[in-house]
Formats: sequence, C-alpha cells, structure tokens
Amino acid sequence: MTDLPSDDQLTRSGLAPEGRGRVLLIACGALAREVLALIGRNGWDHLDLHCLPAILHNRPEKIAPAVEAAVQARGAGYDRVFVVYADCGTGGDLARTCERLGVGMVEGPHCYAFYEGVDAFAARGEVTSFYLTDFLVRQFDAFVWQPLGLDRHPDLRDMYFGNYETLVYQAQTDDEALTELARRHAERLGLEFERRATGYGELEGALARA
Repeated sequence: MTDLPSDDQLTRSGLAPEGRGRVLLIACGALAREVLALIGRNGWDHLDLHCLPAILHNRPEKIAPAVEAAVQARGAGYDRVFVVYADCGTGGDLARTCERLGVGMVEGPHCYAFYEGVDAFAARGEVTSFYLTDFLVRQFDAFVWQPLGLDRHPDLRDMYFGNYETLVYQAQTDDEALTELARRHAERLGLEFERRATGYGELEGALARA
C-alpha cells in the first residue's frame, strides 16, 4: 500500500462535483487510511476528507477547538459537515461543540469502541486491556513509547502498565506483518497478546449516514 501523506495535514478535496450532496469529513489523522479505504470501496466521491493531526489525542482538550476551527475554515460550500471523531477523551466537549455548530459526529467514547461496536465494547468491560489499532501498531513508538518516556526510562514500564494484562490488537486489515509487529509491542509492554479482526466496525455505517 502506498503511504498516505503526513498525518499533520491530509486533505482529500476537489473529488466531488459541485452541487448538492457534497459532504466535508473532518477526521482524526489516525483514521485517514480507513476513511479513504471506505470512500474508495463504496464510491463515495461526494465525500471530501480533511484530517487533523492524530497527535491531538495526547492533548484531548485541544480536539474540540481544532475541530471548530476546521469547520469554520472549510465548511463553507458544503451541504453538510461530519466530524469523524468519537468523544476521544474530551469529556463531552466535542459533542457540545458539534451540536452548537450543527454538525454530526461518530457515536461512542473512542475509536476502540466503534471499531468493535459500541455496545459490544461496553459489554466486555475490559479494564485490564490495552488497545491498539492498525494506526497505533504502525505508530507505536511515536504515540505510546516515546510520549510516556519509555525510550529514555524503560523502568517506568511497570508503573504505566502494571495493572494491564492483555494487549488487544483490533485489526482493521488482515496483515500478517502488522500482527507480528503488534505481538512484539505486547512483549515490550510485558502483556499477553490478543488479536481481534474488527474490520472497520461501525465506522462504515457512520460514514454512510454522513
């Protein structure tokens, strides 16, 4: 697969014809591959994608302001704007922002839930599981290992992960190399490993409704 542009700013624009039915998707950069795959698979050429930096997840208080700025900067000329984020640690702030702006968003607390199915995820109640998606398997060092300082202080591992038992890899694709990489991440964290083939979960339905 050809690598996508940087997460820092990914925009898929100009693909839909002028006129009714054009929809702007403002999405987390961690979902870029998946959203583009669904657009291509379903022929949704009326959807234009603009991604915000995935690293915002490390500062969730910045997500709602960033989404609002993107809606204001890019929403003109579209019939609808849809936000491809779940709550993602904003404590309801993103939902309140979307309601005020009159735009829809993905339901659920985070992407782990909507990949697995929000109700199914809640029913599991897995408080001792640490989750990775395809994106996080690829970007493990940049989004987990380094931000926690484990590259400099590996002795902190048990302090961060001592209460976890299992690393659950929610696989969007059937990729043996990614699965093996996820298994190695579990070993680095001292956790058991489980792979779940979730595919795109409820993301596809959310985009279809958009």
